[in-house]
Amino acid sequence: MNVLLSIIVAIAFVLIAPLLGGLFMGCDRVLTARMQSRVGPPILQPFYDVAKLWHKEKAFNNPVETIFTTAYLVLMVLSGVMFTTGGNILLMVFALALAHTFLILAAYAANAPFSHIGAERELISVMITEPVLILIAAGFYMVSGSFQVIDLFIVDGSGIILLPGIFVALCFVILLRLRKSPYDISTSEHAHQELVKGVTTSFSGRNLAKVEIAHWFELVILVSLAILFFTHLLVFSAIMIIVCFTLLLIIDNVFPRVTWKMTMKSIWLITLFLGVLNLVLLGIFGVLL
Repeated sequence: MNVLLSIIVAIAFVLIAPLLGGLFMGCDRVLTARMQSRVGPPILQPFYDVAKLWHKEKAFNNPVETIFTTAYLVLMVLSGVMFTTGGNILLMVFALALAHTFLILAAYAANAPFSHIGAERELISVMITEPVLILIAAGFYMVSGSFQVIDLFIVDGSGIILLPGIFVALCFVILLRLRKSPYDISTSEHAHQELVKGVTTSFSGRNLAKVEIAHWFELVILVSLAILFFTHLLVFSAIMIIVCFTLLLIIDNVFPRVTWKMTMKSIWLITLFLGVLNLVLLGIFGVLL
């Protein structure tokens, strides 16, 4: 990808990704409300909330928290830019981990016990997902022979056929990273867990708005990762994303939250087993072929 095209794609991502992420979250709220027999907010409510937070008067000024939340947003945007411009998927994974590290530091900077507990659980979630994301990157490398995202779009055959176990692992990562039940261990939009907002308890105003916008960017990045499994089946890819999104909402509303220990055991046992087994089989059959 040439420099001019990369710049155009990067700018398009920065402008479009938060719109798509906000709409996804709006659909999430509406569908969740319907599942709970409620009317629910309008689909554009996430944008109204962020606009209100952005213009909210400063009641508490913590410069360290502001620095860390800004770094969280910037690194999340940088991760998405690396992905959409065809960059190195491993660097994107490490940038995502660094972004969440700044979110954790921002939560620790607050003098609030629930914020500290949420930060500890957010740290646990990063420790859980990072090995799985690296495993996903390794799977793409075995298929394409490269860690460059742009090379994954020219691979013969569909990723979902070659990497079904890796795709299941990604689905579990999405559940945890989007903080959906049963893996909403660090923060939640629902009142069914003792932390509720957890890691974002102390945030307010523009700092909380930046965290919400960064969450929209992360949602788009994770959905884009899922698209890589259907690069030659774009129509089927759109259908599968809708199906997976609906299934995610059903799981979020049906299953109760599990403890962080159960989160670690279940995700690592399932995803690492399926992912490693997938890579071993792919290596064996690849050598035979």
